[in-house]
Amino acid sequence: MPCTTVLVGKKASNDHSTMIARTDDGHFDVKKVIVVDPAKQPKTYKSVLSHVTVKLPDNPMRYTAAPSVDPKKGIWAATGINEAHVGMTATETITSNPRVLAADPYVEYRKGKGSRKEVVGGIGEEDIVVLVLPYIHSAREGVLRLGSLLETYGTYEPNGIAFNDENEVWWLESIGGHHWMARKVPDECVVVNPNQFGMDSFDLEDAFGAQKENLCSKDLKEFIADNDLDCNQEGLFNPRDIFGSHSDMDHVYNTPRAWIMGRYLCPASYTWDGPSADFTPESDFLPWSLVPDRKVAVEDVKYLLSLHYQGTDYDPYTNRDTGKRGMYRSIGINRTGVTSICQIRSNVPDEIKGV
Repeated sequence: MPCTTVLVGKKASNDHSTMIARTDDGHFDVKKVIVVDPAKQPKTYKSVLSHVTVKLPDNPMRYTAAPSVDPKKGIWAATGINEAHVGMTATETITSNPRVLAADPYVEYRKGKGSRKEVVGGIGEEDIVVLVLPYIHSAREGVLRLGSLLETYGTYEPNGIAFNDENEVWWLESIGGHHWMARKVPDECVVVNPNQFGMDSFDLEDAFGAQKENLCSKDLKEFIADNDLDCNQEGLFNPRDIFGSHSDMDHVYNTPRAWIMGRYLCPASYTWDGPSADFTPESDFLPWSLVPDRKVAVEDVKYLLSLHYQGTDYDPYTNRDTGKRGMYRSIGINRTGVTSICQIRSNVPDEIKGV
């Protein structure tokens, strides 16, 4: 979905909670909020769009979800919190590039016709929450389960997925058809992610060693080297440059959203406007994570996800004729199906930890 994601580490929030938040922006599919009990969860899952069949583990947990009201195109559960107080939001559609897709193509469904057999596709946004959230007891477990599913079944689209528990926030980005990488969001940071491959740094040594804050598919090093994917200068490792995009469309649709959120979170730490700006709406090197100038509350997250460039020349609703109105894609738009914030709190009774 063409969405916007905000992730808040526990030391960046005003109440030491973790938050994962996202606008689910599509063609305005009507959503509902439900509780899914274990008795209603299947033993085998079959995707409507890709026809992939996945055998599910025993002992699923109760969880909340925000699926589509009309199930004809699948469940699209979007977001929720399970009874182990683990939150999940899926997915943020991100970007890729031709080099990656040539090396590891998407696993796309192909309908059978005549003598041509049906080709089953991989997993996608339609499926991911249902396949993962009922079975995980921590944010890290969510990354590992989803990573295993991507390696086994593949995917037909590029996605970013967030998980949180009371201590950690993790962000996973898929790479091509079967690869992935994930980072723990630094506790003191806020992540802002539009529809673009986001991560701008990654510790491969940690991912293939202690795995404290970085995780990835088992053959990621070989995948990069064998296919000459690394376009970074020597000594640098920027995943966005390797797996993502820097397109003209990004400069209209994606980077401006990261810019306006950064401008709100860090007005004093960086210069956002004028000829000497550190970052502009079309900067390719906007940071994936930021230490906010002040602690972030729930209402700040909601405000971020409603932004339409207020206070700038780009606001589509301004009465001033700036010549720049509506230049860039706003965050708050009229085709948002659901806006969700999964907040997991500490120092409260278990019954109300997850909101």
